[in-house]
Amino acid sequence: MDNNNRRNFLKKTSSAAAGLMAIPMFQNLEFGHLKTEKVIATKQPIYENPRIRFSVIGMNHDHINSQVRAVKKGGGELVSYFAKEADLIAKFAKNFPEAKLAKDENEILEDKSIQLVLSSAIASERAPLGIRVMKSGKDFMSDKPGITTLEQLAEVRKVQKATGRIYSIMYSERFENKATVKAGELVKAGAIGNVIQTIGLGPHRMNTKTRPEWFFDRDLFGGIITDIASHQFDQYLYFTGSKQATVVASQIGNVHHPEFPKFEDFGDAMLRGDGGMGYIRVDWFTPDGLKTWGDGRLTILGTEGFIEIRKNIDIGGREGGSHLFLTDNKETKYFDCSAQNLPYGPQLVDDILNRTETAMTQEHCFLATELALKAQKNAQRITLNK
Repeated sequence: MDNNNRRNFLKKTSSAAAGLMAIPMFQNLEFGHLKTEKVIATKQPIYENPRIRFSVIGMNHDHINSQVRAVKKGGGELVSYFAKEADLIAKFAKNFPEAKLAKDENEILEDKSIQLVLSSAIASERAPLGIRVMKSGKDFMSDKPGITTLEQLAEVRKVQKATGRIYSIMYSERFENKATVKAGELVKAGAIGNVIQTIGLGPHRMNTKTRPEWFFDRDLFGGIITDIASHQFDQYLYFTGSKQATVVASQIGNVHHPEFPKFEDFGDAMLRGDGGMGYIRVDWFTPDGLKTWGDGRLTILGTEGFIEIRKNIDIGGREGGSHLFLTDNKETKYFDCSAQNLPYGPQLVDDILNRTETAMTQEHCFLATELALKAQKNAQRITLNK
């Protein structure tokens, strides 16, 4: 064999060998290389009779639908509702025809048989309403953000302490996401050791044409960190177990929507607490090519592994949402969380009946809000020159 033929032969042989060595690597990219564990649903109680009676005041965000469903799951009976807007009333009545329309807010507040009031009113109006609800002797559950200023927070804390009522904020990215609920169970069981840091990403799609005017007014929605990032502050405290925390740095900006001068489309924050560190980023830049409103993610770093949650979509190809990946010192595992139970609604009803704090402690609720409000208030404003 001459030198040219020898070189060609060796070149072809080396290429073939390299290709054979690569086959297992490419095969490992298939979904099948991950061990999959399917979450088994636990038996949930079925209530023949209502455990509590509740009402709704204000429904300016569609989150009210999941709020109502959560309480009904816990045995709550939806009695009545009130809103100022005719179109919102009609929409709510179609979704929940069993409830009656009250003539005004006072009809609900003065009804002694009602134990809980829910609201997804305009964000800046939620805390004043919650104060009126607590003073009427009822518990209150707000959509997030439940409070939009530090002044509101101080008054809510004062009234809550004086009345002993529950002021709960439904952080749906934790309470309504099955993978995030499962992650809580895994972390509590020590699956990744001690938690060091959380990274929470909350991208959203603008859908400008469908948004009401108040959505673009910072004075009404509270600012991007107060609003969207309230979810991430809640998860940071929950997964790190922090009881005290400070905002190391934060920044906000309206970098791409000059037509809405009182809007903010980007924000982030860095946190340090007695239980761990955190980073948060939220934005309104989900492109139209994504099949959902946002590729929300949560990464929980521990001393013995990490968890990644893809809340709404797995752009790697799996269908649906609530995807959980766990990597420890032995393996990488994918959890099918489709059957995971969502305990917030039933736990809140239990708390209303038993005057306990199983769904969320009052201090956790207020601290998550306080951190978000401080990060918003003290954030540096971003200006991009391009």
